[in-house]
Amino acid sequence: MAEKVGFIGLGIMGKPMAKNLMDAGYELVVQNRSPEKAEELANEGNATTAGSPREVAEACDIVILMLPDSPDVEAVVAGEDGVLEGIQDGALLVDMSTISPVVTKELAEKVGERGASMLDAPVSGGDVGAINGELSIMVGGSEEDFERARPLFDVMGKVATHVGPVGAGQVVKACNQIVVALNIEAVSEALVLGSKAGVAPEKVVEALSGGLAGSAVMEAKKEKFFAHDFEPGFSIELHHKDLGIALAAGREYGVALPVTAIVDQMLEASKARGRGDRDHSALLTLLEEAAQHEIGEGG
Repeated sequence: MAEKVGFIGLGIMGKPMAKNLMDAGYELVVQNRSPEKAEELANEGNATTAGSPREVAEACDIVILMLPDSPDVEAVVAGEDGVLEGIQDGALLVDMSTISPVVTKELAEKVGERGASMLDAPVSGGDVGAINGELSIMVGGSEEDFERARPLFDVMGKVATHVGPVGAGQVVKACNQIVVALNIEAVSEALVLGSKAGVAPEKVVEALSGGLAGSAVMEAKKEKFFAHDFEPGFSIELHHKDLGIALAAGREYGVALPVTAIVDQMLEASKARGRGDRDHSALLTLLEEAAQHEIGEGG
C-alpha cells in the first residue's frame, strides 16, 4: 500500500514540487499558511487540504516541508497545532527547506522522541528546477530513511545525494549557496567590466562558456542578466538568509569565509536599495551602479 504523503508550504518552490508528486500519482494532503494556495492545488488534482500542520501529520506517513526559514520550520513542527502534535509512530518528516543545521538537529531530536524520524533535504535548482522536477537534493539522515523517501526525491529532482547524518544536508546546502552567490557576483563583475570596455555581454558569456570559467550559474542566469529581467526564481532576500546560515556555520566550525562575508554584505546593500524581492541575479545592478554603467550600453 502506497504511503500517504503530506506537503506543507506551497510557495514558489513548494507548489510545483507538490504538483509533480500529484502528477506522479501520489495522493497528497496539503496545507499552507495562505489556505487559498492549498485549495488551488486541491482543485487541480489528487490532493485534499488540511487546516493545520497537526492535521497533515495525523493523516500521513510522510510529511514534507518547504518553508522559508528556521523560525517558520520551528513553528510548523513544534508550535501550536504543529506537526509534533499529530505525527504518527514510524512516520517520516522530510524538511526540504533551507534552515540552520543546529535547528535541524534540535527538531530531529524532538521528532525522534515521538517515535518518528527526520531527514533534512534542502534543494538547489530554483523555481525552474522545481517546475521541471530537476532539483538537486542534498539529504541528511539515516540511509534507511533516505531509501524510504527516494521515490519522492526521484519525482521532484534529477539527483538526490545522501551526504551524511541529520544536519549534513543543511551544511552541504550552505556550501552550495556560497558557490552560487560568489559565482553570480563574479559573473556580474565580468559582465560589467566587459560591457563598459565595449564588448557585448552576449559575447562575454559566449567566450567564457567555452572554457574553465563556464558554469551552470552563468548558463541559468544569462538571460536575466541580458534583459535585466529580475522576476524572482530565487530572491536576494532568501539568498542573503542562506549566506547568514553559512557564515554562522563557519563561525561554529572555525572556518573563515572571507569572500562569502563580502557577498553577504553586497546582498544586504541590495536589500537596502529595495531589491530584496528581486532574483538574486539582480546583484548585477549593484555593480552597475558602482561603475555607473548598465551592461549592453555603449562604453
